[in-house]
Amino acid sequence: PADAPKIQRLLNSEFVLPHLEDVDWDLHPGTEPLYGNWSVETREEFAYATTTRIALVREACESGKYNGVILLGGGEPGFLESREIGRECGVVVTANAFSQMYLAILLGDSFSIIDIEGVHNVYYRDLVRTHQLQDRCRSIRNIGYSLPRPGDTDPDTLTAQCEAAAKGGYSIAVERAVDQAEAAIIEDGAEVITLGCSMTFWLMPFIKDGLKERGWDVPVLEGYTAAIELAKLMVNLGVNASGLTYMGARPDRYRNKVNI
Repeated sequence: PADAPKIQRLLNSEFVLPHLEDVDWDLHPGTEPLYGNWSVETREEFAYATTTRIALVREACESGKYNGVILLGGGEPGFLESREIGRECGVVVTANAFSQMYLAILLGDSFSIIDIEGVHNVYYRDLVRTHQLQDRCRSIRNIGYSLPRPGDTDPDTLTAQCEAAAKGGYSIAVERAVDQAEAAIIEDGAEVITLGCSMTFWLMPFIKDGLKERGWDVPVLEGYTAAIELAKLMVNLGVNASGLTYMGARPDRYRNKVNI
């Protein structure tokens, strides 16, 4: 519920909250995008979410209350635009896919992504290309579940799988995720495992433990903690996005050539 305490509203708070112990933080509930009140998957929906989100980012950055803004959600709609706003205001902005991918290449030579299925996979492929990491990403594998949409009638949902796993019961989503992560290592050459959609982030500890039981010593990352820790690192280092990469409309200086 939107009126619940922020700790209760934070997804996967059991393993995310320790990363916020040294942070004075707020959790914005967001606003409903123009397409409707369901999870974003298609490019059209991501575009609507981007428009809604960047207005909130500007409001937060211009408030003077924050030195960092973290965009939650695996598909990170509006991240590049929000980073431009944040740099203008002197506020660090991080997001989930970006943070996972770049942390992954610090930990290993290559990574693979475990995601939900369908259109989200090809959208996430676009994110890999946007962040110029297609040479380090070995694959995007899915677990055969999509996000709920109007008209869906299948009672076997990712939420139900999460609830079953949380109670210590059997979860086919967990089994598939571990199987796909192992296949990414053996068949695709991945050395680090990351997660795509934020609705798969709860799988992180299960994949980590499942791979360890099968003898694989590889890092497993999810976007919330990666984005939080990257934001803290940038704030503590006193750095922000480059003014050449994310320049404003009228910079003091700019180059007369941009290399491709």
